[in-house]
Amino acid sequence: MTAAVHPVCWYEQDGTGADRAEWIDSGKAAEYIRFNHSGSVEEYKTHFPDYESYADDEEGHWYIPYCDPRYMTDDDERDFREIEDAYIADHDPVYVPAGESAPAPEVDGATLARAAWDSVTIPTATISYNPMYGGVGATFVGMDTWVWATGDTPKEVTVTATAGSTTATITATASMLTLQPDDGTATCTGFGIPWTEENDAKGTDCVIVFDRSSAHFKDSVTPVDVKVSYAITYTASDGASGSMDTHTTSTTTTIPVAEIQTIIVRPTDEP
Repeated sequence: MTAAVHPVCWYEQDGTGADRAEWIDSGKAAEYIRFNHSGSVEEYKTHFPDYESYADDEEGHWYIPYCDPRYMTDDDERDFREIEDAYIADHDPVYVPAGESAPAPEVDGATLARAAWDSVTIPTATISYNPMYGGVGATFVGMDTWVWATGDTPKEVTVTATAGSTTATITATASMLTLQPDDGTATCTGFGIPWTEENDAKGTDCVIVFDRSSAHFKDSVTPVDVKVSYAITYTASDGASGSMDTHTTSTTTTIPVAEIQTIIVRPTDEP
């Protein structure tokens, strides 16, 4: 799996060493602070250590922390201003001489987790059932039809993603199938149990009782909507953790339903 992840905060190239020194020493910094920030010029200078040493350097550049809310994912409920304040508090400007590498971008754990999850596709559920009578594999009206998940229907999906020094683990878990037949009632509290003679005595946690045959449907099969809802949580190596919006897979399958016909014969005294 490969996903493109843009950090919410990163180091952005700013002016040269000469540019920054001139801005601070000319009084422009003091004017800027007076109208835009609290604090003093002396406190401001502490964020640009040894800036005087680069006053004659017109090739190297300062890199300053920068954040942009456009790179937060749609389901990220965090407050952007809190993210920005925390990043800037932990990341002072960095001076990079000409020819040296700029600070590597850092992807925070929450952003990494959401970006990684956006690239994941969970397969829709597939099911089997019993009874399965005759060449068409029909079940019957009024009987408990056992239904269970098969194939690639996952109960849990775990994804691990790494970007730079950050690793995030995302876990999606589901507890049951949700079934909705067009003619009938489904009762599911789990993913179902495959029918066997041994399991028949133990019972199952997922059944459908059909109340009408499939004769009136196209191709003589009854549509059944199948959904699985996943709760999603994540943890990351930078201490981030949380949850995301529930993810639901949905598909429609068909089951042929037959009706057992009976003839009631009235007893008679005739020989």
